[in-house]
Formats: sequence, C-alpha cells, structure tokens
Amino acid sequence: MHPHVKKILVSEEEIKKRSLELGKQITEDYNDSERKPLFIALLKGSVPFLAELIKHIDFDLEIDFMDVSSYEGTESLRDIRILKDLDRSILGESIVLVEDIVDTGRTVKEVTRLLMNKGATDVRVVSLLDKPSRREVEVSIDYIGFEIPNEFVIGFGLDFNELYRNLPFVGVLKDECYK
Repeated sequence: MHPHVKKILVSEEEIKKRSLELGKQITEDYNDSERKPLFIALLKGSVPFLAELIKHIDFDLEIDFMDVSSYEGTESLRDIRILKDLDRSILGESIVLVEDIVDTGRTVKEVTRLLMNKGATDVRVVSLLDKPSRREVEVSIDYIGFEIPNEFVIGFGLDFNELYRNLPFVGVLKDECYK
C-alpha cells in the first residue's frame, strides 16, 4: 500500500468486477436503441474508470471529453469552470456522462444542464463513486459503482493536487498529507 494511504476503500479487483457489471447493464439498457449513446468523460479523474468501463460495453461507441474544474485542494469552489469543451456537436445525441465521483452534485448538475442546452436528447450519469452525505443539490445518477463515506479519496483517477491518480485502487488519503 502507498505510504500516504490511510486505508483502501475499493480494491482494484472490486473496481474491475463492478465495471463489468455496469458495462453489462449499460449494454442491456441501450441494446434496443437505434442510436447508441455518446460517452462523455469528465477529465481528468474519470479516465481510468472510462477505460475500464468501456471494455465491458458490447456495442460500438464514441467517446469525447470535457474538462471542468470545481475543486482546489480538498475543497469544492462551488463554481464550475469549463476548461475544455467537447470536440463535436451533440445535437440530437443520447449521452452517457462518465464521472469519477459525485459528492456535492454541483458538477454533474451543471454539466448535465449544459449538455441538454447543447441539444442532447437525454443524459444518463455513470459514476465510479457516490458520496451522498456531501450532496448539496439533487442529481440523478443512473449507474453507481460504489457508495462511499465522507472521506477524502484518491486513486483510480482521483487526485490530491494532481497526485495519486495512478493508484490502482480507491483509498483514503492520510490527514497529514493535506492539512
């Protein structure tokens, strides 16, 4: 285990197993759809989850990326900034928004609103982690990997000041590393 990790919340094996289950569910949900959804991943944290998830989806798919910022260190800024927008039009598209973690809900709510304003027909959300105890706004998460307690997590894409994204598990960062 990494020396800055207090404990592992979700192991690499658990992530792979749950990604397989979510991929099968998404495949089933869109199996009868004539047009398959566009997967939009929020940079940078969702990239490892996206890479694992799409291995288990059994239809041809397209992906795109948005970079939005709402955090500085461990605190939510309550201000969503778009740092990179989509590379294509989504007019008339069904969207699966891929997120690493939903806590306050503000990012998912704002990005969903933005995607609908850009002409998406619908937006479904798949998130590796859900932290409902931190929710400030109501959001719908269609596919949840794991519900976690209110602890500061790192690994499998999640960072603290851009570090620890490459850990193969989701762990809790030791308090002394950020206080």
